[in-house]
Amino acid sequence: MKEEPMVPAPTDDPDDVSAEPEDLLESLVKRELHLLGEDPEREGLVRTPHRVAGALRFLTQGYRQTVEDVMGSAIFEEAHDSMVLVKDIEIYSLCEHHMLPFFGKAHVAYIPDGRIVGLSKLPRIVDVFARRLQVQERLTEQIAQAIEDVLKPQGVGVVIEAVHLCMMMRGVEKQNSRTITSAVRGLFRRDNRTREEFLRLAASDTSL
Repeated sequence: MKEEPMVPAPTDDPDDVSAEPEDLLESLVKRELHLLGEDPEREGLVRTPHRVAGALRFLTQGYRQTVEDVMGSAIFEEAHDSMVLVKDIEIYSLCEHHMLPFFGKAHVAYIPDGRIVGLSKLPRIVDVFARRLQVQERLTEQIAQAIEDVLKPQGVGVVIEAVHLCMMMRGVEKQNSRTITSAVRGLFRRDNRTREEFLRLAASDTSL
C-alpha cells in the first residue's frame, strides 16, 4: 500500500519557514491582533486571520501575474493610427508606506503603429500593477511602459486620479484631496497637440 505524503499542519508560529505562505500570513495577523490588545479567540475574530490572509493574497495578486499572461493572443495587426482611449478604468491598490488603500480611475491611451490590442486587455494591464504594494507615481509609469513594450505604438498616455486613505484616515486627514499623475511616451511627449487632446479627453465628462 502506497504511503500518503505527510502534509504539515497549520502553524501558529510566524517564524516557521516550513509553513505554507497562507498559514504564515494567518499567524502574522493573529499575532498582530494580540499586539493591538485584542483576543483572536473571541467569536468575531476567530476567522479574521484567515479572511485577512485571503484578502491580502487577492489584493496583491499582481505579483503572481505578468503582462504577457494577461495579454495572451489579443494583439492584432491593424492599419489604424488614431488615438485609442479607454477612460475611467477603476483602480484599487495598497499604498506601500502604510498598506492602506488608494483608489480611483485610470485613463489609458495609445496611438497604434500597425498593431492594436483587445480593449479589455488595457484594464487587465492596469490591474497587474495596481494589485501590488504601490505608489501612484510608479504605478502610472509602469502601466505606460508596459503598453509601450508590448505594442510598440507611436505613443502612450496614462493619467491616474486617486484618493489615498493614508491621507484621509491618518496624518493630515484631508478628506477632499485627489492626487493626479501622468505618464506620456512617444508622440504624447513630443507633440503638444496630441498631448493636449489626450489630457482634454481624459479630463472631460463623457458619461453615456
